[in-house]
Amino acid sequence: MAVVFDAEVLSRAERIPAQFVWPAEERPAGGGVEEMDIPVVDLAGFLRGGGELPRGVAEACERHGFFQVVGHGVGAALIAEAYRCCDAFYARSLAEKQRARRRPGESHGYASSFTGRFDASLPWKETLSFHCPAPPAPGSGRAVAGYFVGVLGEEYRHMGEVYQEYCDAMTRLALDVTEVLAAALGLPDRGALRGFFAGGDSIMRINHYPPCRQPHLTLGTGPHRDPTSLTLLHQDGVGGLQVRAAGGGGQWRAVRPRGDVFVVNIGDTFAALTDGRHASCLHRAVVSSGAARRSLTFFLNPQLDRVVRPPGALLDAAAAAGRPRAYPDFTWREFLEFTQKHYRSDASTMDAFVASIARGRGDGGHSGQEK
Repeated sequence: MAVVFDAEVLSRAERIPAQFVWPAEERPAGGGVEEMDIPVVDLAGFLRGGGELPRGVAEACERHGFFQVVGHGVGAALIAEAYRCCDAFYARSLAEKQRARRRPGESHGYASSFTGRFDASLPWKETLSFHCPAPPAPGSGRAVAGYFVGVLGEEYRHMGEVYQEYCDAMTRLALDVTEVLAAALGLPDRGALRGFFAGGDSIMRINHYPPCRQPHLTLGTGPHRDPTSLTLLHQDGVGGLQVRAAGGGGQWRAVRPRGDVFVVNIGDTFAALTDGRHASCLHRAVVSSGAARRSLTFFLNPQLDRVVRPPGALLDAAAAAGRPRAYPDFTWREFLEFTQKHYRSDASTMDAFVASIARGRGDGGHSGQEK
């Protein structure tokens, strides 16, 4: 019988089920890890001041695909209410949460650690994911609020309205961040990447990592690169996010939580959009024995059938330097379906996908880590 991840029960268990024990070489090291030195962009100042990048941002995009933003314009009250709603949802019984169960092959819904999808190295977490498509006109889209009411009922209307407002703010913020990335690429038009995401089909996820009595044996999220384009993450004060540092032996480094900061992770799709100029961030999450960890994660995506192809300026520069294309053309739909139906996202998802394209876009046949 498949193991059931009931957070209320397992958070009190002295010994965790074997399915949640990770291989020794992938477990978190004892004694903690050093903090990562991360460049921070004051987004308001960048947008006002003509687009001058702080020192280290362009290098960070190329080396490990990771930086942080302040001056983002997302109110502290909205963030706090998003966490309050997160707590309210995860305080419900497993049976109640399962009303929004994520179906096989889908990228939305409630997942209690993906116990129905994989049998080993399961992540110590539960998630609720939902689509937040870009509205055709400002203020006209209410898909997020409609999802909560339609799937969970009228009593969840306030929760849906909060996450609708939060997703609208994240969409605006993510598009502003693309201007930072365009500047890091040296593109003359700071808005050159915005159009790629017009009418996009982004995803929001609220994460809950329950306390664990044996945190040294498991992971909240295994090492992986996000297959999506950009990730905007807000983590609570418990912390747990770690990034694999480029160079220096590739050690894991902790990312200290800051309430006024959003973390920006570059994902596989954006790395392909930049012809490999920007790196997809390799990261993981560890869990705590003393407290639950929560995080709010927004994944910026293009339209499902948008072809992922670098801007002409990047292709011209590569051709002038005699560099071949780093990745073939593909659609976001193809890559998304690959990760949901054929491949468990890990550090090599894009490599496996490109190999599948070479074989005729078949099944990757892999059993790596789960996003």
